[in-house]
Amino acid sequence: MIHAVQLSKIYGEKRAVDQIDFTVVPGKVTGFLGPNGAGKSTTMRMVTGLARPTSGSVTVNGRRYVDFAAPLFEVGALLDARSAHKRRSAYKHLLTLAATHRIPRARVHEVMGITGIEDVAHKRVGGFSLGMTQRLGIASALLGDPETVIFDEPINGLDPDGIMWIRELLRCMAREGRTVLLSSHLMSEMAHTADELIVIGRGRILANGPLQSVVGSVTTTSVRVRTHNPERLCSLLSTSARSVISHTDGAIEVTGLSAEQIASAASNAGIVLHEVVTHSGSLEDAYLALTAGAVEYESHNLTSDGAR
Repeated sequence: MIHAVQLSKIYGEKRAVDQIDFTVVPGKVTGFLGPNGAGKSTTMRMVTGLARPTSGSVTVNGRRYVDFAAPLFEVGALLDARSAHKRRSAYKHLLTLAATHRIPRARVHEVMGITGIEDVAHKRVGGFSLGMTQRLGIASALLGDPETVIFDEPINGLDPDGIMWIRELLRCMAREGRTVLLSSHLMSEMAHTADELIVIGRGRILANGPLQSVVGSVTTTSVRVRTHNPERLCSLLSTSARSVISHTDGAIEVTGLSAEQIASAASNAGIVLHEVVTHSGSLEDAYLALTAGAVEYESHNLTSDGAR
């Protein structure tokens, strides 16, 4: 478990993290989302002892990371996959890390097998692709078989098979009862992987809870309906629905009523429905709504000649 209480970090006049509280529980994948500059990396650095909080505290299983005598057995972290020495082979890199904790060579070979890097084990890290570098970073994080793992953008550079692999790896670790904290900008992948969400913006928590609850709290579910008599159906539903919109293609979009309520009302009125499709808000929709006022580095539209 990762537990933060009134956690803050100030760099000069910038408050990178501003008195945040959160708990990452075992047995679930917790997604950590936020715009660039939101405070995600700073928070993860404080969890892993790479940055000292200005105030507040953050612990892993009740202890500060810096108090662990053998941290690789407690927390596995991938914060920067490029940290390995470029002239060292993948095997030697892992072997060096293992030696610091007296981890046997057998475990080095085991994590290379888990991450699929056996074929490049004796090649220099400097020649690795981004995807293979990510796999090496994940192997490093898994060396001590830790109960808590923290991955920052582990999907970067992975091909579709690699993305499926890391997704299943994270889900498997959660099923084993481990604590999993995952940061990523890929909303579609986060939607497939995370059970819980923490959304941060400008150093403050914007949302925290089960993924579906967070999405449902800031997005709207609508039902798209087709019928032979759209005018009559619009008139029927307009008194009870939040909104009823007729589209030029003949479809009706209804908010404020479920598909079951619409079907029941149509049936009672003798209106035949040809199509009923429910459109729920996506994680991307929710993320954009939550962070709309918390984007520190905002892009601007360009004119046709590329100038602002």
